[in-house]
Amino acid sequence: MAGHTAGDPLECYGIPIVLQKEPDHDENGQQVLEEDGKPRFRCGFRIGGGIDQDPAKSPQGYPDKGVYITFVYEGGPAFLAGLQVHDKILQVNGHDFTVVTHKKAVEYIKRKPVLNMLIYRKGMPSLQPKPMDAGPPFHQFQQQYSGNQPQYSPAPQSPAQFQRGY
Repeated sequence: MAGHTAGDPLECYGIPIVLQKEPDHDENGQQVLEEDGKPRFRCGFRIGGGIDQDPAKSPQGYPDKGVYITFVYEGGPAFLAGLQVHDKILQVNGHDFTVVTHKKAVEYIKRKPVLNMLIYRKGMPSLQPKPMDAGPPFHQFQQQYSGNQPQYSPAPQSPAQFQRGY
């Protein structure tokens, strides 16, 4: 992941995480409400980064302008969902987090009581093309046995060419 440019396709396994937020309560046990009267929910994590942030100034030393988990409260919703410090958020509720400002990331995270997240975790294996079991790839088979008639046979493509930067 080092050196990834925001918006470029990623070749990695995305780890799906469903985070169910919990209602926020004040010191008296009363549920805290937002300015619009809706209940406020707690995620149990803090983030850093975004395309408007300089990664060279990151105290955690992140290599790019991605949005990263910088703190997870033990026992909180993020902890229970399996988020870890240094996880890179790729997507939240369908929103691409590889090209988002810090402020927009916070807004997206605050919106819903459930976060359907896709994250990247350093140390996960990179994607590798699956080896063919036996014999030539199909496109070679098709060319070899198609007779004299020219037929379209696309060149093999790696899985990374079909992935989007989430």
